[in-house]
Amino acid sequence: MTPEQIKLVQESWASVKPISEKAAELFYGKLFELNPAYRELFPEDMVEQGRKLMAMINTAVNSLNNLEAVVPAVEEMGKRHVGYGVKEEDYDVVGEALLWTLGAGLGDAFTDEVKQAWTDTYVLLATTMKNAAASMAA
Repeated sequence: MTPEQIKLVQESWASVKPISEKAAELFYGKLFELNPAYRELFPEDMVEQGRKLMAMINTAVNSLNNLEAVVPAVEEMGKRHVGYGVKEEDYDVVGEALLWTLGAGLGDAFTDEVKQAWTDTYVLLATTMKNAAASMAA
């Protein structure tokens, strides 16, 4: 990722943080719309799950200038998700829901450049998780 992309992600995330509870609600709503079967993988009360999601995204966004610091945690998360039954193709659905949520939350500020920066960020983190998950099967 370029320094400009990191800046775009971090600045746009600063606009999402104040509405993080609503953003989490939008994200999971979209995720379950895209694949209703995912709903059974989560607890009934999604408030705490939403907080965990927002905290994880916040940590990742704040670590973009020092990815080495967050990679072990991202890899562990990828390994844990294997136990939840997450498959490689599920990451695409999550990415779609995340980008949709950011677009809904940021409105006109979700420019093509911001969307591409977030896409690259997500692909980087998801690839790290998928590689860690695959290493368990190797």
